[in-house]
Parts: sequence; structure tokens; C-alpha cells
Amino acid sequence: MSRLVRVGEVARELGVTPARLRQLADSGVVPSERSPGGHRVFDPGAVRSALARRSSSDFTQPRWTEPTWERLLPLAGLQEDAVWRDVVVDVLQDRLSPEGRSTAGYAFTEMLNNAIDHSGAADVRVAVWASRLEIRFEVSDDGRGALHHLQQRLGLEDAYDALGELTKGKTTTDPEHHSGEGIFFTSKAVDVFTLESAGLRWTVDNVRQDQAVGASDIDVGTRVRWEMDPATTTPIADVFGAYTDEDHQFSRTRTVVRLFGIGVRFVSRSEAKRLMRGLDRFKEVTLDFTGVEEVGQGFVDEVLRVWPRKHEGTLVTPVGMTGPVEFMVRRGLPSAAQPSGTGDA
Repeated sequence: MSRLVRVGEVARELGVTPARLRQLADSGVVPSERSPGGHRVFDPGAVRSALARRSSSDFTQPRWTEPTWERLLPLAGLQEDAVWRDVVVDVLQDRLSPEGRSTAGYAFTEMLNNAIDHSGAADVRVAVWASRLEIRFEVSDDGRGALHHLQQRLGLEDAYDALGELTKGKTTTDPEHHSGEGIFFTSKAVDVFTLESAGLRWTVDNVRQDQAVGASDIDVGTRVRWEMDPATTTPIADVFGAYTDEDHQFSRTRTVVRLFGIGVRFVSRSEAKRLMRGLDRFKEVTLDFTGVEEVGQGFVDEVLRVWPRKHEGTLVTPVGMTGPVEFMVRRGLPSAAQPSGTGDA
């Protein structure tokens, strides 16, 4: 008997959003059934076979053309909540589930507020693409640029270094007025999140459960885009809960090691120090070694022995190691701190 699974599992395997998979099923590109409870379920093998018989354009056709809603707004005196109300009234209305509305509202107001408070630009461009199955948002400006600004204010080496700091959470140029949580939690709450600045593109793909850094044509200013399923049933409180403690404090973070270097090899103590900088702001730090092919003794010693001894209030847990990396990490850990496995902790 075929194994029937829910939309989220198949979507992750294919690397598409659940909304896109539903769209393919509705259009007859892939087969689906209904469970006794009324949920749409899929046979992964049948889905792969159906896609193999179709041309690539059936699966990868462009989804984003002209925005459904677009405005160029002067930043002076702009209020993000007022713009959000306009978007809801003009475009979204009843398109969002209660959970989707909470997530979309949080992400939209946080990202627009960043442009208002930090960009130094005269105007901001806001765009929304909306359909029954998917919604995409964009906030862009031609101001000082998020990464250039962070680099200068924090005295960092370059924009790539600034991006590394941004991915950790609690990173802000204005700690008296901002917590540094908006970008971090928005990137975790939506399906796909992209920030472009200083010629770099940071993508957080929560469908594939992956992150990547690449080149961007945005050198001046900042462009932030995110996509989400309007019918999501995941409460945003669950996203916050994964990184907060019993006192609701943002005390946990997950750092992807591969984002902090060029390539997949990390051998020096200087790389380790850059990776660990500022992580003492958290009580628990998960270091994700997924995709890393080689680590040196000095790197491991700094990350897993030297740094934890200097910051005893922070628990460091490595995950995602395989092969030689797992060997070096286990060799470098104190015996009491040995990880229980190579998967997520």
C-alpha cells in the first residue's frame, strides 16, 4: 500500500512551499487524495512520477509578475501599522487564516519599521503579490543599506561579517530603541525570507530547512522579500517559543556555521572567534554544522572548549555533523559535553 503523507512533508522533499504544492494539485499536475478527516494527502512516489512526465515549465513557471498592490511612500512621518491596514483593506481582506494574518502582520510591520527607523532614505517601496494560495511581500529602499550601516556602527570587518552577525539575532545598531529581534523572527516565521544589501543576498528557506548566502544586484539600500502560505495553521507563538525560555526571553539561537566562511572548510581560530562573537547574549546556542566538510583542530578547540570556558552561562550544542567533521567535533569536546547524535538536538 502506498504511503500517503500530508502536504508539508512532500513540499519539503520537493523544495516548494505547501501553497505551491496545493496549486499543482488543484491544476492536476500532481495527484492527491483526501484523508478521512478531509486533509489533502499525497503519495510521494506518484508525485515524483507525475512531475517527471511534465516539462520543467509546468513546475517552475514564474509565479511573480506585476504586484497586486504597490506604493512608493515618503518615510517622513510614515506609520507602519497604518500602511498594514491599507494593505489588509485593499488586498488581503479574507485571504488569510487567523494564524496567517498574525504572521503577515508581524513580518510586514517589523520590516517596514526597519526602513522607517534605520534606512535614512527619503522613500520606501512596498509591494504585495496576492493569490488564493500564496502571498509575497517586498519592502525596499535606496538608503544607507542594512549591512553597510551595521558594519559601520559595530566596527565590523566587512559587509559579509555584518551579515553573519545579523543571522544570530539580537543584533541592532540602536539597542536603546530596538531589540534586534525583528529580522531574526521574521526569517523564521515565513516560508522563504530574503534580505539583500551591500551586494549580498541572505536567504532563509524554511520549506527546505536551509539557508544560503549569494550575490545580489542590490548594492545601495536594502530589499527584503518574504513569501508565505496565507492558509498557514502555524501560530507565530510557536516560532517565538522555539527561541524563548520559560520567562519568554529570547535566550536561544541557532547559528548555521556554513554562513560564516567562504566555502565549506573552517580551520582557523579567527574563523571560530568570528562565529562565536556576541553569542554570549544567549543562554543556549545550537551550532549547525550541516554542509561543513572540514574543520581544523584550532577551530574546534576555540568553539567548543575555549569559548565555553570563558562564557559559562551559555550552553553550546553542536548538531548536523557527519564524517570527518563529526570525528573532529567529538574529539574536541570535553567528555561531559559529548553530543548524543549527529541530528538536531
